[in-house]
Amino acid sequence: MNYREQYQSKLTTPEEAVKVVQSGDWIDYGWCAITPEALDQALAARYQELYDVKVRGGVLFHKPAIMSVPDVAEHFTWNSWHMSGVERKMIAEGATFYAPMRYSELPRFYRENVAPIHVAMFQVSPMDSQGYFTFGPSASHLQAVCERSEIIIVEVNPNIPRCLGGMENSIHVDQVSMIVEQESPIGQLPAGGPATPVDEVVARLIVEEIPNGACLQLGIGGMPNAVGSLIAQSDLKDLGVHTEMYVDGFVDMAMAGKLTGAKKPIDRFRQAYAFAAGSQKLYDYLNDNPACMAAPVSYTNDVRVVAQLDNFMSINNAVDVDLFGQVNAESAGTKHISGAGGQLDFVMGAYLSKGGKSFICCSSTFMNKKTGQLESRIKPTLDNGSIVTDTRANTHFLVTEYGKVNLKGTSTWERAEKIISIAHPDFRDQLISDAAKMGIWRRSNKR
Repeated sequence: MNYREQYQSKLTTPEEAVKVVQSGDWIDYGWCAITPEALDQALAARYQELYDVKVRGGVLFHKPAIMSVPDVAEHFTWNSWHMSGVERKMIAEGATFYAPMRYSELPRFYRENVAPIHVAMFQVSPMDSQGYFTFGPSASHLQAVCERSEIIIVEVNPNIPRCLGGMENSIHVDQVSMIVEQESPIGQLPAGGPATPVDEVVARLIVEEIPNGACLQLGIGGMPNAVGSLIAQSDLKDLGVHTEMYVDGFVDMAMAGKLTGAKKPIDRFRQAYAFAAGSQKLYDYLNDNPACMAAPVSYTNDVRVVAQLDNFMSINNAVDVDLFGQVNAESAGTKHISGAGGQLDFVMGAYLSKGGKSFICCSSTFMNKKTGQLESRIKPTLDNGSIVTDTRANTHFLVTEYGKVNLKGTSTWERAEKIISIAHPDFRDQLISDAAKMGIWRRSNKR
């Protein structure tokens, strides 16, 4: 039987395919842009006959149909590896939970730690002449998911880009249990509007630290995107990419001729990434592009791999920072915002890289919507319940619109002084007072 015949023999309807899901099952919805659509709708239609179905996924663009059924907590539970804004809102409904992780470990979680998967269902790009479907822009941990799944249902969507890679970026028709076809637009990540003046100032402070030939990792958000835009307009050249998340900023840099990867000692000339999310421009750029390398997150985020890349520059956001140098990028107190993702992976990897630097950036203040008061993102200690994403021992550069400071090799009083120096001026005196009460301020320091 040839590949096309195999394809036809496994082709079925979404309604027929989801009949294999049983009450009590663990099932998997893939990741981000390849979260199923038609299969999700078909599974939601069965809600009255299903109970305690536990679903894994993450970085949703919209609320799954299964999570909108009546009395959802009785029927489905959503378990997220990394939360988008959609998932943050779902938490309040009582059937959505976060699974803490260091993103680099996720494939191993599937292979060694999590409960076996009865059914995995996710979108893929159309089958090629050799019988392969790619995982599109979400290679991430999908190979490990497939290895642990009893039944694999792929949802073929012609709008999913064919993302080339080096390893674990595709599945063969032989491994697939059932195939359904549907056509819907691929989920897009909103650009979030133009960079703010604060974003632009922070971006300039970071870009001046980047040498020609550096290798880049950008996180999600306005500041990393501002960095990408500024690099695209700069005189920098021969930059490389090795990142967990591929964002629009990289496309801008590539179109400006900044990305050659010529100086990379591994994966030379290729832009390595674990998953991608952004505008249609991004998906069009990734489609069938041999310059881009979709790879498992256990490779892209491996500290040992990152350390091999000289002048590695890691750029990520924070919710708030305290005077000890602890970074919270996940919550506002106990209110969940995002997840650990790979931030700590790259913070550690960048510092181990020869000439490498990791930058944690944030605005110095934010407006509290409840009180209408301006508050400092730099705090004496993190708020009760806040999550420590990066420990004080791992933080390298902190950047706000008031400057950048290197915390490596500093004692508690030195780092308190440095961190306060990049706080908003209106809050510095209080922070000095708080630091003194905590025993991390010296009288000889400039006030």
